[in-house]
Amino acid sequence: MTSRIAPTADVDDSAVIGDGSSIWHLAQIRENAVLGENCIVGRGAYVGTGVRMGKNCKIQNNALVYEPASLEDGVFIGPAVVLTNDYFPRAVNPDGSLKSGHDWEPVGVTMKEGCSLGARSVCVAPVTIGRWATVAAGAVVTKDVPDFALVAGVPARRIKWVGKAGVPLLDVGNGEWKCPNTGETYIETDGRLRPAGEDMEEN
Repeated sequence: MTSRIAPTADVDDSAVIGDGSSIWHLAQIRENAVLGENCIVGRGAYVGTGVRMGKNCKIQNNALVYEPASLEDGVFIGPAVVLTNDYFPRAVNPDGSLKSGHDWEPVGVTMKEGCSLGARSVCVAPVTIGRWATVAAGAVVTKDVPDFALVAGVPARRIKWVGKAGVPLLDVGNGEWKCPNTGETYIETDGRLRPAGEDMEEN
């Protein structure tokens, strides 16, 4: 199985594109970026230098994934999403000289397995989006998002829990939540959620 790269895409020779991946029209993949198997990068999307992506990731049209972002398997990035990389952005130094790549240190967004970013959402680095979490369309993320959380607003705040299917979970009492689609159950402890039968990871 080979990758598919549109003739109008700009893919640097040093980038690694996994088998079965598709890079669509006018997308740009920068130096030393690594895409896993079966990834999709939509029209006009940008993947920065050295960005790492797992397998089965989707980056939709016109999304901007700036380095040093890191995406685990199964991550979804919606249309026109922005992952920033400069907490204190300036075009110039205090003396008025134009900033170069040596005048600042990029910071990245970390996206854990299965998480999703809705259209036109923005992640202000450095933040981590937890496993299977969902960021609503138009939200601005300024702090870490817990596993399985649905966050919305500016700044983004948790409004619900979601399961691996992405739909809001049902509260069945005693700290237990259930997915109406899959029937899977989850346990809430101290403001964190985990699948039933899985030990809570230590931070």
